[in-house]
Amino acid sequence: MQLTSPRLRAALLAAASLSLVAAVLPPPKALGIGDRLFPELGNPGYDVLSYDLSFTYKDNRTPLDAVTVIDARTTGPLDTVNLDFAHGTVSSAEVNGEPARFASAGEDLVLTPARPLIAGSPLHITIRHTSDPRGRGDGGWVPTGDGLAMANQADAAHRVFPCNDHPADKAYFTFRITAPQGLTAVANGIPGALPAPRAAAATTWTYRTLHPMATELAQVSIGASTVVHGTGPHGLPLRDVVPTADREKLDPWLKKTAGHIAWMEERVGRYPFENYGVLIARATTGFELETQTLSLFESGLFTGQGYPEWYVESVMVHELAHQWFGDSVTPRTWSDLWLNEGHATWYEALYADGLGAYSLERRMREAYQRSDQWRAAGGPPAAPKAAAPGEKIGLFRPVVYDGAALILYALRQEIGAEAFDRVERRWVSEHRDSTAGTEDFVRLASQEAGRDLTAFLRPWLYAATTPAMPGHPEWSRAAAPAPKSAGKRA
Repeated sequence: MQLTSPRLRAALLAAASLSLVAAVLPPPKALGIGDRLFPELGNPGYDVLSYDLSFTYKDNRTPLDAVTVIDARTTGPLDTVNLDFAHGTVSSAEVNGEPARFASAGEDLVLTPARPLIAGSPLHITIRHTSDPRGRGDGGWVPTGDGLAMANQADAAHRVFPCNDHPADKAYFTFRITAPQGLTAVANGIPGALPAPRAAAATTWTYRTLHPMATELAQVSIGASTVVHGTGPHGLPLRDVVPTADREKLDPWLKKTAGHIAWMEERVGRYPFENYGVLIARATTGFELETQTLSLFESGLFTGQGYPEWYVESVMVHELAHQWFGDSVTPRTWSDLWLNEGHATWYEALYADGLGAYSLERRMREAYQRSDQWRAAGGPPAAPKAAAPGEKIGLFRPVVYDGAALILYALRQEIGAEAFDRVERRWVSEHRDSTAGTEDFVRLASQEAGRDLTAFLRPWLYAATTPAMPGHPEWSRAAAPAPKSAGKRA
């Protein structure tokens, strides 16, 4: 049959051309930036500048309607754009204002723009999708007694929203959360516009960060909550989020935060963000989490039986210390996790020592006795073994907590307290709002010590066995019972 309509012929030729293009494109595949512990996390070819996340919450049984808007800049030519995303359904995608094809590959969402992208060009992505709170126990949304909270560490932000889910790519965030009447929504950063009433008695809450943030530190809380406002050192706004029913019971704990911040500032300098507070959730997670400006705590830590006051306070200081170590100064790779947890554990232990509850030297001596066992089980602090499949928080073993704090104790023993304090202050000052890694720390410590510390620190960081402790020849790595828990403590 001969085609006689020029318009029909042109349409069919155009359709045939698109089919041919689709036929020659390779199938989508998952990519990553090659992190030793999470090789398929993160994506090459672009740098995210900001996320604008919109969520509409109904209840814990219904996927949230969501829109993720990403502004980025390409760092190389791209025919496709990979994002990490694994626990929702995508309905549409646009790249630079034009519809883009999308497909899943592993835990990646692969977008094919209408035209290839050149290096150094703006990249504006809009994705309409769902975000499923019916979790599989591997992070992301955490159901609470009255709503949801978020726990994305280490690799679970992409189970909530499409993103470049690696701490090496920090960005600014805006959150827009719509929730039914009677619920309060809170997120990282400061409130934007006043809460806006919507149809069916729903309200939209807006927040934005004033500093860049890693995806694993994002926090959204939705629940029957009360927001408690206060003032910290030098006028710092404090904002705590607690279950309304527990407001009075938790108040004595909330009043401790200003003093904790002042204590940390005496040791490492000014608090690095726009505000701070604790988010206390009616949930059982097995951990506390340093989500940026709004640390997540289980309510049982404060209301349960059996936790002495000094212990609870030291855990609060642990998460606060992370605001400097891990949040403001973010690890370049997940192998640099010891810099987060080792420092937070160090200040936790130092605070408990100051309370006269558990001396720093005793804790470090006991850690030293167990250190070889921890290294055998989890690898050395700066080269930890990967978590077993299906064990989301398996990376958070004792070797990156007390085992890493032991490195800091050894460093202070080697270079003296004054030089060590200079190292700590310089570290959080010079790398503020940025990423840094183990070699950066070794270099900075060497500068403050006035000599190359590589030969001293390398065995502490990477050896299978623990070196001799400076100043304590009597300390031994005697056999000790292996710790029962390898989960993230705080």
